[in-house]
Amino acid sequence: MSAFDAIGRRLLFSFDPERAHGLSIAALRSGLPVAFRPATDSRLTVSACGLTFPNPLGMAAGYDKNAEVPDALLALGFGFAEVGTITPLPQPGNPKPRIFRLTEDGAVINRLGFNNEGHAAAERRLSARKRRGGVVGVNIGANKDSADRIADYEAGVARFAALASYLTVNISSPNTPGLRTMQGRKQLAELLSRVVAARGEAATQPPVFLKIAPDLAEADLEDIAAEVTEKSIEGVIVANTTIVRPPLKSAHGSETGGLSGRPLFTRSTAMLARMRKLLGPQRVLIGVGGVDSAETALEKIRAGADLVQFYTGLIYGGPALPGRILSDMSRALDREGVASIRALRDSRLEAWAAKPISA
Repeated sequence: MSAFDAIGRRLLFSFDPERAHGLSIAALRSGLPVAFRPATDSRLTVSACGLTFPNPLGMAAGYDKNAEVPDALLALGFGFAEVGTITPLPQPGNPKPRIFRLTEDGAVINRLGFNNEGHAAAERRLSARKRRGGVVGVNIGANKDSADRIADYEAGVARFAALASYLTVNISSPNTPGLRTMQGRKQLAELLSRVVAARGEAATQPPVFLKIAPDLAEADLEDIAAEVTEKSIEGVIVANTTIVRPPLKSAHGSETGGLSGRPLFTRSTAMLARMRKLLGPQRVLIGVGGVDSAETALEKIRAGADLVQFYTGLIYGGPALPGRILSDMSRALDREGVASIRALRDSRLEAWAAKPISA
């Protein structure tokens, strides 16, 4: 981390986490350069689902909840940005405080609860930037008090199909009561059937990804893989935050909510490898959880990911982190003598699939 980044981090860390998040969004929205964009390396290009990603590094959902700064995120070097989670109606989320830094662990616990401004606000912003290009995914969710949560996902598909490079169906947040039960096979089958039908009615039909939790048993993964295959869902994002608490150093480690960051790396990567084995080589997998360096990003790819995402890593690494990761990825390709990042995928699949997902 440069001296400039370190000063910026100390400044942001002087505010409570949610206020710091708002300030970082404001800084990006201002248009001022907050980091230099790295040089493009064609070896990092990934083609998947008819989309061309300039590199495999993506901004995970949860940062730009209201689609305010996707283009500013792409300008930091990200190959793609995912906005949301967006629900049909605006909702305030859970009571504050609801974000906690676990600095000693390189982690965060949040219990935000899909706080966002709703479909209409995000639609206006995405419509305004539609001609700018770049891969921008839209993560859709359900309102906490919805009478028909699946209908909320159908509404998200209908609203954003023409504006999203891809859609992510998020049923894996631990902070909306009952949401994760939709990962059960019966509910998942109905959800995916209705989502696919809603996409079929849209004039534009983007790829659909399913975002799952890391707190699933082997049988759950098998059921999810079966439904994803049967319903022809294009990909899976592995994984959201965890409610499991590994040994943590921070005083905030016992807070309620989803844990993200470094402690999630092993669990989420082992689960990613299992999902790759269940789904086979053709389905797209996005690896999330504990990515904060080129080494961790590349290990996700070696475990079976086509693409990777992070958010917590940016909190600790600063806005120059995407550029540092991409530069280090290019150097790694030089060392390994491979012509493309795709050549590394699955190279450690068996080793990671053998690890316990409870780790």
